[in-house]
Amino acid sequence: MPNNTDQAAGVDKRKLKRRHLIYYLRVFDRNSGELLGHLVDVTQEGAKLISENPIPVMQRFQLRMLLPAEIFGRNELNFEAESLWSYFDINPQFHDTGFRLIDVDTRDMLTIARLINEFGFRD
Repeated sequence: MPNNTDQAAGVDKRKLKRRHLIYYLRVFDRNSGELLGHLVDVTQEGAKLISENPIPVMQRFQLRMLLPAEIFGRNELNFEAESLWSYFDINPQFHDTGFRLIDVDTRDMLTIARLINEFGFRD
């Protein structure tokens, strides 16, 4: 599991390559309705958010992400994720937080794959 020391040292333990999107999609806490942050990158296993406030680590969240366009008849994606690490962004006014997606069903996996394919940077 990544931690701040691993992140600072440049250690990358993820299995899938991060995919940056052309949009910073808004991600909300489904329970409170609070905007947690904006999606910076995503894989089918995890995501990174940038936020103005720190997000507690080692907590599970029920999240709602607004999609940039309708995908499979949906305008948003609801999912559960656990925050694994958090540190200051290169801009110290912001915080970066890494999440592991939990129990993602097939339809959500397909939605994420299509999101990456249609709105991800090509590299």
